[in-house]
Amino acid sequence: MQLENISAIVTGGASGLGAATAQAFIQRGVRVTAFDLRAPEYDGVEFAEVDVTDAAAVREAVQAAQHADAPLRLAINCAGICPSARIFGRKGPHDPDLFAKTININLMGTFHVMTAAAEAMAATEPVDEDGQRGVIINTASVAAFEGQVGQAAYAASKGAVHALSITAARDLASQGIRVNAIAPGVVATPMMEQITPEFKQQLEATVQFPSRLAKPEEFAQLAISMAENNYLNGETIRLDGALRMPPR
Repeated sequence: MQLENISAIVTGGASGLGAATAQAFIQRGVRVTAFDLRAPEYDGVEFAEVDVTDAAAVREAVQAAQHADAPLRLAINCAGICPSARIFGRKGPHDPDLFAKTININLMGTFHVMTAAAEAMAATEPVDEDGQRGVIINTASVAAFEGQVGQAAYAASKGAVHALSITAARDLASQGIRVNAIAPGVVATPMMEQITPEFKQQLEATVQFPSRLAKPEEFAQLAISMAENNYLNGETIRLDGALRMPPR
């Protein structure tokens, strides 16, 4: 997919992976709309205050993110939460509302944006001889494959995103829309800034090489490669420094 004269949607675009990804595509000349509950604090991005769990609001915002001179060709789902709770622990059973909230944001939010974006992309003209119209990139996690203690809700949601992505690639093939996912390991996002230096060192020690947290910019770099490589479809790519998460 050529990145010139196209538009993109990035959910969770105000911070973390979403902010880094939005800025990387802006630097490549893409017209980016960030979906989030608060406005981004960087330049060059358009903003839509959107709750990704609201299907009607998502569809309306996607329609507004289309431009005659820059058709919507990219949708990148980065919005998500990562609560911690055991299925049963000292505090009792896992809160079903917390589990449902995690599924609703991480999985249903991804689904809402993907379906609305696919509808918009399907209405555009193909950009190449293969009939390609657009690219969707979802965010899974290594927790989809090795969920740790306390990650029941998060691992379930990200495992579902992984499973959804190959199915979506097959569903949307007839529309010329590719679908892939990135499964990051431990990333230096604002969420990780809350942990202690000691815990950070422990996390970094579990990463084979390089033994550090991933940079959000490295996630963005992979997203650009996924968008540009026209034969990459239906894949979930781990971005984890060969990390395999231990039980805890």
